[in-house]
Amino acid sequence: MIRTEGIVLKEIRYKDTSKILSIYTKKYGKISVMARGAYRPKSQIIANTQAFSYNEYQLHRGKNFFYLNQADIIESFYSIREKIERVGFGYYLLELIDKSIPDEQENHKIFDLLLKGLTILSKLDREYFKFITAYELKFISFLGYKPYLNKCVLCGRTNTNNVKFSIQEGGIICSNCFAFNSPSIYINKEMYEGMNSLLYSPLEDVDKVIISKDSLYKLHEIMVEYILYNIDRQKFNSLNLINSLDEEHI
Repeated sequence: MIRTEGIVLKEIRYKDTSKILSIYTKKYGKISVMARGAYRPKSQIIANTQAFSYNEYQLHRGKNFFYLNQADIIESFYSIREKIERVGFGYYLLELIDKSIPDEQENHKIFDLLLKGLTILSKLDREYFKFITAYELKFISFLGYKPYLNKCVLCGRTNTNNVKFSIQEGGIICSNCFAFNSPSIYINKEMYEGMNSLLYSPLEDVDKVIISKDSLYKLHEIMVEYILYNIDRQKFNSLNLINSLDEEHI
């Protein structure tokens, strides 16, 4: 029998009345949990087994799953479901964890980042791309692939006036090294400075970072490609919803 805090990443219906949950826990990392009877009309665990829900769980380990004995809700993050923009970016936060983290590998920094991200997102009404790009930079850094931004990743020069970002090398490359890394992506001064500011600013303060929407969109695209490359995945399905949203509202 174990007790741990956890956030529901994904729910899959199992037979008529049960669910198999993917839960990211503070003590045990990502685990699969069988929630028996979660779909029954009067089930007491309906709220505890929905995506975004943050709970204190009592579980026991079976052969193929953990089994849910009891759940006490800490925060439902229901307000995320009140705006389509929050829903889109919220599911992206959950999918980042689900596709990036191996089973039962704890990472307290990632757990705390997800919890803080959902807390901020639940109240966010604007500048979603500024929030998500900052989150992506912090997330990939906590996974162990922090972008190398202080100097050229190939030669070590500190001239950052004319640089590109290399997905494969994981950092910036200077103009002298362009020829040695043709797949790299050009980033202008605003993008370079914005990337640094978003990486090192606390997540709750990124709204103070001044950067244009065009630069944010480009940085977000770079970070998605960089994350996918490092976790060896092809795509994030939740980005389909984000890409369909009205740009005026995000």
